[in-house]
Amino acid sequence: MDEEPARIRGYLVAQGAKLTPAALVEKVQQAMADLKAAAAAVPATRFGERPAPGEWSGNEVMAHVLAADLYFAGSIVSVLDGGPPIPRSGGRGIEDAPARSAEAWGRLLAEQRGALFAKVLAADPAASPDVRIEHPMFGPLTWRETLLFTRLHDLDHAGQLQKIATALAASRPA
Repeated sequence: MDEEPARIRGYLVAQGAKLTPAALVEKVQQAMADLKAAAAAVPATRFGERPAPGEWSGNEVMAHVLAADLYFAGSIVSVLDGGPPIPRSGGRGIEDAPARSAEAWGRLLAEQRGALFAKVLAADPAASPDVRIEHPMFGPLTWRETLLFTRLHDLDHAGQLQKIATALAASRPA
């Protein structure tokens, strides 16, 4: 593992063990608010437009966030229910993504995360300490570490959406 992923993994492990489930949920909710604001900053009429070849559109970013959340949140819920993590699907979540508005994507994420948050807040903080959810960059994570990862994932993509909004504001529509 390279230095940066190792540093981030160290953060996830340390803070995942230290913070209460309620504090973890609060951190994820704050990151979701940042993600929602960043998505709303992308011009609505250009939400499906890529700012440059090879880059993602706002629509693709949000499709990816929801697809990743299906795996990570779904695995957390499964683990807290006493099962194994769910299998990962192929792709990055942008393939054949439906066209939706930033607001619609935000609603879907909030609905998806609502079930996750309810499960986490009702869970024993020490539940399933030996079960790991596989992350392709950070390796196997506990459910608490995985929940904290969703915060970083949201913040990373909020930054990506801010760059898209800036690029599209400075250019003409395609």
